[in-house]
Amino acid sequence: MKVTIISGSHREPSQSMKVAKHIQRTLLSSDYCDEAEIFSLAGNPLPLWDQSIWEGSPDWKEILEPMQTLFHNSDAFVVISPEWHGQVPAGLKNLFLLCSKQEVGHKPAMIVTVSSGDGGAYPVAELRMSSYKNNRICYIPEQIIVRNVERVLNDDPAENNPDADSYFRERIAWSLALLNQYAIALTGVRNSGITYHEKFGNGM
Repeated sequence: MKVTIISGSHREPSQSMKVAKHIQRTLLSSDYCDEAEIFSLAGNPLPLWDQSIWEGSPDWKEILEPMQTLFHNSDAFVVISPEWHGQVPAGLKNLFLLCSKQEVGHKPAMIVTVSSGDGGAYPVAELRMSSYKNNRICYIPEQIIVRNVERVLNDDPAENNPDADSYFRERIAWSLALLNQYAIALTGVRNSGITYHEKFGNGM
């Protein structure tokens, strides 16, 4: 089982990357995950979508091929988004414009959002509403909202709120185990051949 963790913050360093690294360690210490790789948008390395991507531009091919290969070879995804002004960062939304169903279609993904306060719900709603239609990524019903993120999941226990930190570590571990079961189940869906239809290539 290979899981790709998408850290959607443009910042470097970022609390999103801290959470991504914790999730990576949790996956690699499990008995069901063989590989867990982080794909980070720190520095916003992907240019904005434009129409030439549909026209076989060699520049786009060079930019996207590493990401497409990584995503294609992944069985499941964890999508981490900070809440910036109540929104998903522009680079993460752009990423979903650049993804196709060949890479992420009918594969499970778990949303994890990050807030320095008590927020974090708006990016969940935004990702569920507008990031899946044509690329067919499948968000599972479970999600994680890491509130007051500076006080949890730190390497130094002295920096953590003990009760909140324990709760998030336990819930993240359970949610990732659930994601694994969705990955197993959706493999059969993809292998059935029903997900590919020449006439109905895009969502409604």
